[in-house]
Amino acid sequence: MPATTPTTTGGATTPQLQVIWSDPVTGRQGFVVVDRLVRGVASGGLRMREGCTLQEVRGLAEGMTRKEALHYAPGNRYVPLGGAKGGVDIDPADPRARGVLRRFLEAVEPLLRHQWTTGEDLGLRQDTLDEIAAELGLDSTIEAIYPLLDDDAEARRRLADAFAVQVDGIALPELVGGLGVAESALTALGRTGVAPASARAVVQGFGSMGGATARYLARAGVEVVGLADARGTVINPGGLDVERLLLSRDPSGGIDRSQLGPDDQEADGDAWLALDCDILVPAAVSYCIDADNESVIRARIVAEAANMPTLPDAEAALHRRGVLVLPDFVANSATNAWWWWTLFGDVGADARGAEDKVRTSMRRLTEEMLDEAAGTGVTPREAAQRAVDTRLQAIEARFGRSAAHLPGQNGDGPATSALT
Repeated sequence: MPATTPTTTGGATTPQLQVIWSDPVTGRQGFVVVDRLVRGVASGGLRMREGCTLQEVRGLAEGMTRKEALHYAPGNRYVPLGGAKGGVDIDPADPRARGVLRRFLEAVEPLLRHQWTTGEDLGLRQDTLDEIAAELGLDSTIEAIYPLLDDDAEARRRLADAFAVQVDGIALPELVGGLGVAESALTALGRTGVAPASARAVVQGFGSMGGATARYLARAGVEVVGLADARGTVINPGGLDVERLLLSRDPSGGIDRSQLGPDDQEADGDAWLALDCDILVPAAVSYCIDADNESVIRARIVAEAANMPTLPDAEAALHRRGVLVLPDFVANSATNAWWWWTLFGDVGADARGAEDKVRTSMRRLTEEMLDEAAGTGVTPREAAQRAVDTRLQAIEARFGRSAAHLPGQNGDGPATSALT
């Protein structure tokens, strides 16, 4: 992964707030970008990785604005929030990482209390965030949303109950995002004329997003012929036993090689890109598909389960070759939406209701995007951005664009705060 963040494209706006924090102990940096507030609140996860930059976090925050806006439906109790994101520049395996994270969260505590709802992202687990939030006296990492709820105590009970739901051995919140990716990919697959039972998929990343995507693709009849984790790629042209590998993976999404079948093969970490398949799912890291490697991709569809996995030049080249790239802010948006559907009461603490809502919403969004792309000749990303722009106008007409309580905002650009 590059140490610097490549430039991304599409729909960029001036963020309302940028925070650059320097750890007084290690010198490591952390960032918060509030791209947009709606009713005074923005939503977006916190990631931790070596080489994380302000530019990367800014791109992620823009993506959160898009994800939130896409799920705006006036009939829902949930009204989308604005978009934000956080990042800390340190390897999560570094023994200093927890201390850095605690000091970062302590420094940005006012944002967590009033403007920024956050959760786990790349390199961080929610239980770690919850532990540190409790140490700092925060009720939770989504405390900022409580004033928007009709009955915050009941809403929190409903979300806690939903987090306790298990579906065939895996917690519901670890499944909804991948279910959304799979549903988006299957909707796109249907437009190619290939039936799921005749299709093959490859998934890079076997954590909550990649693992769940693989599960639901396999359950739809798709042969999952390749899975990649940090150690390499496992391959079986006849299809891998996704369920067995899911239930034996480690907490970081590592595949237990002792559970591989007799026909399963091991290959290096980049082998997943070139495998013959219909659906390719980058579900691990950003910037993994670039101008140097896109030519080896043989898939019909790239479903972006990770945030920003495909660089602009590579996406343009794939589009010219007729490959559908389903952009991250559509394909992987279900996790964020499910949290808020549950908290606001659009769905209850049950797997069937959540799955139905995710499937219906993701199918609708994907069909809308692909219809617009086909009808106007633009890329799926450009088509989805048009939908975002339309919904943002509707949200602003209803609620305005709130910048309440953001320090230093003067209308001339983002408020930028440097904390040490």
